[in-house]
Amino acid sequence: MAQPQTDLRNALGSTDEVTISVTGRKSGRRLSFPVWFVLEGDTLLLLPVKGLETEWYQNLREQPAIGLGAGGVTFTTEATLKTDAESVRDVVAKFQDRYGEGTVNSLYSGFDAAVTVSLR
Repeated sequence: MAQPQTDLRNALGSTDEVTISVTGRKSGRRLSFPVWFVLEGDTLLLLPVKGLETEWYQNLREQPAIGLGAGGVTFTTEATLKTDAESVRDVVAKFQDRYGEGTVNSLYSGFDAAVTVSLR
């Protein structure tokens, strides 16, 4: 039987979006959002649309547990938040490579935060 993270990695191969679930910092409710991602080996890279101001990112700062879902497969783990300029630039560049520089630059702002999630 395959591990959930292996199933998720396989499901991510045929989509541009992953559904993330986070715990609301004020409500305590589970909130879900479809987001773009980059899969690099065993690491899922996420880029908050408004950087540090993105609601789901602010929720992860309070509670780093993150649910991931794609193709009917779900997996829950811990997110690692990145705010150092080098890490964020690296994630932005990978998003630009995958989705196009113009598209990323027009849809995203506040390039001051990124999230990595290990699928191991």
